[in-house]
Amino acid sequence: MLALNITPINKEKTFGENELIVSRTDTRGMITYCNRTFINISGYSELELLRKPHSIIRHPDMPKAVFKLLWETISKNQEIFAYVKNMSKGGEYYWVLAHVTPTHDQSGTIIGYHSNRRRPKRNAIDTISKIYASLLDIELKASSTTTGLQKSYAELNNIISSSGKDYNELILSL
Repeated sequence: MLALNITPINKEKTFGENELIVSRTDTRGMITYCNRTFINISGYSELELLRKPHSIIRHPDMPKAVFKLLWETISKNQEIFAYVKNMSKGGEYYWVLAHVTPTHDQSGTIIGYHSNRRRPKRNAIDTISKIYASLLDIELKASSTTTGLQKSYAELNNIISSSGKDYNELILSL
């Protein structure tokens, strides 16, 4: 799901280097908590965000393959770091370096996910933007959404493999 019929505009929003965007979701990705920084940068009110899919802020420039990898990783009870281009309610974009971890109940069952997001370094955005553009191009040129996702995901895994690092190491090295 992309943001609610919002047209992206080519205007970047930023947040402070020492600010932290925080959110929590249930296991389906529905927002259960968002901090003030998240509310401010997204342009949505707390009521507009709570119980909505986290994808409400997904920018259409983001390849689906990145989210496939993210969901596969956190569903396996592992943490992941990812650069994500989000879109505010006003259509502006903003980049984050997300750290997503599973949240557990007392018996160790995953009951949701917690994400802290920081402002990324500009050179990392420049690098990851090129990778994401090529993945998105693969997705858009495919004969179907499913085929595009499969091909894009395979290419993402090729990029990771050829780096000689695991995904988190690759992301944090940018």
